[in-house]
Amino acid sequence: MNQTFTKDERLSKKILISKLFEEGKKRYSYPFMVTILKCPIPTNYPVQLLISVPKSLIRKAVDRNRIKRLIREAYRKNKCLLYESLEERHNQMMICIKYTSKEILSYQLIHEKIIVLLQRLKDENAEVTG
Repeated sequence: MNQTFTKDERLSKKILISKLFEEGKKRYSYPFMVTILKCPIPTNYPVQLLISVPKSLIRKAVDRNRIKRLIREAYRKNKCLLYESLEERHNQMMICIKYTSKEILSYQLIHEKIIVLLQRLKDENAEVTG
């Protein structure tokens, strides 16, 4: 599987984003709050992702952008954990990963937490579709 993160994999349509927040289920996995909605999406990829780092927690834009880059990189390298499970069951989902820590964590820690998060989503998908 390609370790890329293309434009089609990013959740950017306002209609889909509002649907995600209205109907989606929230999960907490420090330092992230994840909102998930399983539904058909207009793309060939099984997942569309939105990454959010609130200004109220991280004041400097440089730091917010750095955290988003770290999350994106960790997701890009490990998305195959979730993709295989979704493609096998022909499911699609929208995901919002919101950073909830007031501290700037290291890439190593973010990477580990993203792996745990994707593994939980994979297990949850396997349970639901059985």
